[in-house]
Formats: sequence, C-alpha cells, structure tokens
Amino acid sequence: MKAIVFPGQGSQFVGMGKDLFDNFPETKIIFEEVDDILNQKLSDLIFNGPEEELMLTENAQPAIMLIGMVIIDILKKRNFKVQDFADLAAGHSLGEYTALAAIEGLTLAETARLLKIRGKAMQESFPKNKGAMAAIIGLNFNEVEEVLSEKKYKYVCQIANDNAPGQVVISGEGESVEQVIESLKSKGAKKIVKLPVSAPFHCDLMDPAKEIMRSELKNTEFSDLLIPIIQNVSLEPTLDREVLKENLVKQVTETVRWRETMNKFVENGVTDVIEIGAGNVLTNLSKRNAPNLQRFTLNSKESLENFIKDIESV
Repeated sequence: MKAIVFPGQGSQFVGMGKDLFDNFPETKIIFEEVDDILNQKLSDLIFNGPEEELMLTENAQPAIMLIGMVIIDILKKRNFKVQDFADLAAGHSLGEYTALAAIEGLTLAETARLLKIRGKAMQESFPKNKGAMAAIIGLNFNEVEEVLSEKKYKYVCQIANDNAPGQVVISGEGESVEQVIESLKSKGAKKIVKLPVSAPFHCDLMDPAKEIMRSELKNTEFSDLLIPIIQNVSLEPTLDREVLKENLVKQVTETVRWRETMNKFVENGVTDVIEIGAGNVLTNLSKRNAPNLQRFTLNSKESLENFIKDIESV
C-alpha cells in the first residue's frame, strides 16, 4: 500500500521546479494556467524571485501547490493515474489542498484561487511581526503541551505542528511565545529555532482567516476523490465531501497532526511514502516518524524519471 504526501509552507525556494519546466515542455501550459487564474506572473516569481516576495504567504501557498501539480501533470501525461501508484493521500497544512487537487477533489483553478485567498486571509488575520512561531527540538508533544497548560502566559500560544517525535512547532503572540520558549528551555529543549514567518499560523489568532475559508469552502464544489485522504485534524481516511470541507476550515486554527498522520499510515498498512513537490521535508519527517517505510521524493527531473522507470518495471 502506498501513500502520496504534499509539503506545506517553508518548502518554497526561488528556482523550484525550473528543471521540470526546462525539461518537460508540456509543463509550460500548467504554469501559464495558474498565472492566468491568479492574474499574476507567479511562475516568474517562482523561478526568479525575489525571495522575500515568494515567501509572502499569499504567494508561497499557491506556488508550492503549483510545483506539486506540475509533477502530477507530468505523470498523467504519461498515462500514470494517481490511483495506479497511490492508495492514500495527505498533505501538510496547505499541502492538503494540493493533495485534493491531485486526487481530483478540486480543480486546479479552484485550488489556486482558494490558496490565494487562504494565504492572504492568514497574512491579514494578525498584525505583521506581532506574532511568532518557533520549532522546539528535543521535546515531544505532551511535554510541550504540559508547559502550555500551565496557563501562566498572558497571550495566545499553542502547538501549531506536531511534526515528529522531538519536533514540535509553537505559534502565538510574540510576547507569549518568548515566555514559553524560556519555559521550554528549562524543561530540557535541546534546540529552539524561531521561524521566519510573517504571521502565527495554526493557532486561535487565525480565527478571522478560518471564517473567511468557511465562507469560501461552503460555496466550493468538490468532486469525487480518486483515493481517500487523511486530513490534518481528523486522522481518518475519508471520501466525504462535507467532512473534507469542515476539516479544511478547522485546519486553519488547529494543530497539524503530522506525527499521528504517519502513524495512521502504518496502521492502514502503508509500506511506501511518496513526497511530491518542492524540497524533501516530509521525506525526512517520514524517516523520523516511521523509519520502516520506503521513502521516495519527486521534486526534480531525475527523481521523476527514476520513479517512472520504477513504475514501468513493476
């Protein structure tokens, strides 16, 4: 049993997907299509930067999705359907939207539109540079949650991502995040890295964005999925359209439960995890979460050609 996974924000970099664009001429169509949908030269921003503009949430989210969908499109053009090489899907935060587009629950146009709205709404939900996020290395989810539950912090601070054993991300108002960091150091955190983000994602401060997405998703038509998806907030494989929508709404303010998602893969008999998109963050997390799984990363011409050879040889 195989699962495909799609990365979230932080995987973006200037130049991602350029070798795909240069070596697979058909990809020009999908890059141009998303440019037209969003009425901006997103492809030029992806290939040439500047980096600070690409990192803006409203640009990064559709850009990361686009690279994932370019790879899916290359496979489809060679008559490899998603259901031919995957039985389950999942995505990390915004990657859940890419997953839904890849398994045909959403069109490319709807996905690009929704992610542009989602990114802008998240960016504008809290004053710029007033929030913060930090990666906590060396403490597990329960240990971080214990510190947060002490309720001695004046402002919001919550767990945004439970990525792997010993890798948790916190998010909230800057002052509280700083206070929590000091408490976590005392708790035994090996390393704490403040993340270069412009807003505190996946916490209650994103509530305005959550309501915007509730309205947008209510009016969005979903199609039948090719394969089930395990969503960040529920952990149960689903094909139900209304469940999909509600979980996408909840996801804006709730924890990305990636460690548990990987555990759920194992419980469901997954043997291979295939990361599709920019970078290899989820491949590395797979190694930490479920070291016995076979791991594949599709993010370049070479990796894609090798994967196609593997499929053809089966």
